[in-house]
Amino acid sequence: MNEIQKYFKYRQGLINQYVKGDMTKREYLSRNLDAVLALREKPFSIVDTLEKGLFNYQYYNALAKECKNTDPTRTDFYYSKKDRATMNVLRILDFSGVEAYFIRVRSSQLKGRLYEVIIQEYQMILHSASTEILDRLRCEGVFSEETRQSVIDGYINQKY
Repeated sequence: MNEIQKYFKYRQGLINQYVKGDMTKREYLSRNLDAVLALREKPFSIVDTLEKGLFNYQYYNALAKECKNTDPTRTDFYYSKKDRATMNVLRILDFSGVEAYFIRVRSSQLKGRLYEVIIQEYQMILHSASTEILDRLRCEGVFSEETRQSVIDGYINQKY
């Protein structure tokens, strides 16, 4: 098992603890951030595998969430990097086995903007508000215009 696979296994353990109520969302985010920063692997400049793309997504998502309330400019930078990772993942998959839709959110800023991308075969859930990705998902015919409850609604709508 390589280092990235170990990270995803560890992350799944964190998710399981969060779902059981053994840790708060803030604790989950903090431990996940520590895990991605502790890896010798850093974001990949060449994303030629699904694993590398998903790792980049997690890496930039963790950094964005860490500085969300303190540095909006840096947060936007990390979210744009996360969106680039999302697009890389979708291209690698050739948009096959992908389902996407807007999700119900409590945040008025994200209402009608945040959508969920489900990668069915890998049971991965990605989120974005990127209009570029949204347009491409629609073009590829994998975006449903209906608004649904997120697969991880309790997590998405919980403040931290």
